[in-house]
Amino acid sequence: MSRPTVRIAAAVAGLALAATAASATAASAAPAGGSAVIHESNAFFQQAAQAGIVAVPLPTATAGYDAATGLSASFPVSDGSGSLSTFFGGVNLGGGLLFVNAKTGSAVSFHQLAFSFDNWTVTAVPDGSTTPVALFDPAGNNAITVDGSTQNLAADSLVLDAEGARYLDGKLRTGFFAAGQSVGSFTVSYTPAS
Repeated sequence: MSRPTVRIAAAVAGLALAATAASATAASAAPAGGSAVIHESNAFFQQAAQAGIVAVPLPTATAGYDAATGLSASFPVSDGSGSLSTFFGGVNLGGGLLFVNAKTGSAVSFHQLAFSFDNWTVTAVPDGSTTPVALFDPAGNNAITVDGSTQNLAADSLVLDAEGARYLDGKLRTGFFAAGQSVGSFTVSYTPAS
């Protein structure tokens, strides 16, 4: 081989080695993880049921029930960056939410849920749309803790955002939802990608 050919072959081999190393590093990097949980209080559940309203988590979110605390919907963290304690960034959540009004036969489902640390709002995109709707706002006492690389939020109150209340009332043909209406509580456990 001539010197230029050897140099080209060495450069190609070096690039291939660098790409393999980068690929191995990327493969070993852990993605963001954790979960966000909406705890629907028994009081809100009973009021909603009397109005014919039911909210159900959609896969990959999961539902739970505790007699003392009520219903819950747990959404896996699918991606995210930033810091809860500095109110910067946010997390994207897997799964979805379905709201049904049994009295009117109306329903609306949401996916692409996200919790913005900047705006302190849970948003979701209605199916068939590309525009997120602000659904919920953590309120009350908000305790933020850090355990190693895991960031945690425990909000003792979760309320309907004014935009979400208007949107749900319109889509479900009801007057049940109101801005600031207490839904329950909200927790987040989030570990950034490494």
